Amino acid sequence: MTVPSMLLIRLVQERLSEEDCVRRGWILDGIPETREQALMIQTVGIVPRHVSEWPPTPWGPSPRAAAPRSTIVLSAPDTVLIERNLGKRLDPQTGEVYHTTFDWPPESEIQNRLMVPAGISEGETALKLLEYHRNITRILPSYPKILKVIPADQPCVDVFSQALTYVQSIHRSNAPFTPRVLLCGPVGSGKSLQAALLAQKYGLVNVCCGQLLKEAVADKSKYCEMILPFFEKETAVPDSIIMKVLSQRLDQQDCVERGWVLHGFPRDLDQAHVLDSWGYKPNRVFFLNVPFDSIAERLTLRRTDPVTGERYHLMYKPPPTMEIQARLLQNPKDAEERIKLRMDLFYRSAADLEQFYRQAITLNGDQDPYTVFEYIESGIINPLPKKVP
Repeated sequence: MTVPSMLLIRLVQERLSEEDCVRRGWILDGIPETREQALMIQTVGIVPRHVSEWPPTPWGPSPRAAAPRSTIVLSAPDTVLIERNLGKRLDPQTGEVYHTTFDWPPESEIQNRLMVPAGISEGETALKLLEYHRNITRILPSYPKILKVIPADQPCVDVFSQALTYVQSIHRSNAPFTPRVLLCGPVGSGKSLQAALLAQKYGLVNVCCGQLLKEAVADKSKYCEMILPFFEKETAVPDSIIMKVLSQRLDQQDCVERGWVLHGFPRDLDQAHVLDSWGYKPNRVFFLNVPFDSIAERLTLRRTDPVTGERYHLMYKPPPTMEIQARLLQNPKDAEERIKLRMDLFYRSAADLEQFYRQAITLNGDQDPYTVFEYIESGIINPLPKKVP
């Protein structure tokens, strides 16, 4: 029975998210078998740094640990692969697979109980190879510019040696090994949504500075007493306190291993210098530009139901009844005057921030959010643009 591709990929995704895979890395075998599976894998954020493809009749120790950000194709004539497959023998007690030529057990007891596995006849193997050849030509374009063909009709040690040599000499990508993404933009520019999309697809840790401060107070952490007076007075928390809370989060293992997407800090040049002096240097910075009219439409029409806590938007998500609409409340922060003040404060510092982060990419945030995400994603995957000093 064939397992549906989406179910299989979800199972793979769950396994790769477990702690041992995160810590030690992983080797993925048997998938993708089709171009559709390759695209689905990329869509859910499974991006291997080591990619190998070969026909479905491998033999001996596998060189799958090779080729960071490369595709190694092990090529051998079908007649050789069929002959190798015909030599497989299975130990029904242990499940071990042996080979009559390459890996024959010395113990006569094991030899006597070996069986011919199902599905390895010449005809069955030929059909599998036909299916492989049909699919491999459509899978390889999913991993462009990183293709290496190695003849597999040689001792497995030699195959592994060539693969390892290729890995060690391959040109490394300019993309960051661990993404550290900074999203800048005025209130209502969509930073939180874009951060959530990046975190979901690429497994980055979503670090919202404002949310960290609120959690520190709610959890009564060691920084609670330092932050609370500023919350009560509705004044800005000093940068020194923010950095203590922020550094505590960015130093945690998930941020170090998986990377992070930060938003809500820095808001001005002084904060950028502070962040830099603490050693937190983003390797991708994006500025989301949105005009005041669009932001006012997004924020001033937001409402909250005090009875249920449900949030509405008078244009995009209106309340279902007049009764609910009558009791809706607006957050004072969403008043037009306060929004304009916060926007002015941001754009007053934006030029200095863009100068500080010279490799920053400026985007039009006044678009469909998924269009914006595509632009951000391309800026993360592709090498940074070079700017003339």
